[in-house]
Amino acid sequence: MSKGIIHSIESMGLVDGPGIRTVVFLQGCYLRCRYCHNPDTWSAADEKSRLVTPEELVAQLERYRPYYGRRGGVTFSGGEPLLQPEFLAEALELCRGRGINTCLDTAGCGKGGYERILRSTDLVLLDVKHCTPEGFRLVTGHGMDEFLDFLGEVQRLGVPLWIRHVVVPGLTDSDEHLGALESFISGISGVERVELLPYHTLGVHKYRELGIPYSLDGVPPVEEECLREWNMRLNEAAAGHERRRVNEH
Repeated sequence: MSKGIIHSIESMGLVDGPGIRTVVFLQGCYLRCRYCHNPDTWSAADEKSRLVTPEELVAQLERYRPYYGRRGGVTFSGGEPLLQPEFLAEALELCRGRGINTCLDTAGCGKGGYERILRSTDLVLLDVKHCTPEGFRLVTGHGMDEFLDFLGEVQRLGVPLWIRHVVVPGLTDSDEHLGALESFISGISGVERVELLPYHTLGVHKYRELGIPYSLDGVPPVEEECLREWNMRLNEAAAGHERRRVNEH
């Protein structure tokens, strides 16, 4: 029986998928995104994390079921949940067997075994760090190949997607970049929503507490209102692609 390393659990999440959701944050991530607001989830374990079996976790999730309603459920996030593939797959399968809606909030960079995971995933919240290999490495410190492999599996299996992208001044906020992102998203099938997320500084204090240099020190947060037009444009592009795909078939 596998065990998972859980960083924390949020019982009433409202922004991590449809409806009211329990958000399970798994420990561990090897990306070093320059704007990450959860550096305390990077290591494989810390003093706050705990080991649980899939059965123990899903028993806890069952207690929140009355709040889910018709649209809510559980979202597995992190860290990077794909770095604990066996535990994640088992937990997702248990949720699916008990009728709990499942979302996977991921950057798409894990250890493989994606088919088993995705067959019990109702929705993927895919964090697109950047749309070019050079930009992806600039933002995360790693290459883009694993992300593209995961996205390919999502497409092959037809799992619905919400695309997320963090807009950072001087890094991912130019019209040129967002236009390239539009083209990238237009080539992805099954996109139900695009969310441009404004860069914020709410996690900066964690870097100081952990003694980690923060590379975006001094970069101002982004006002959500500034992203409204691009959000509309990217969602229209995704919807147009889906209409063309349906008509072709």
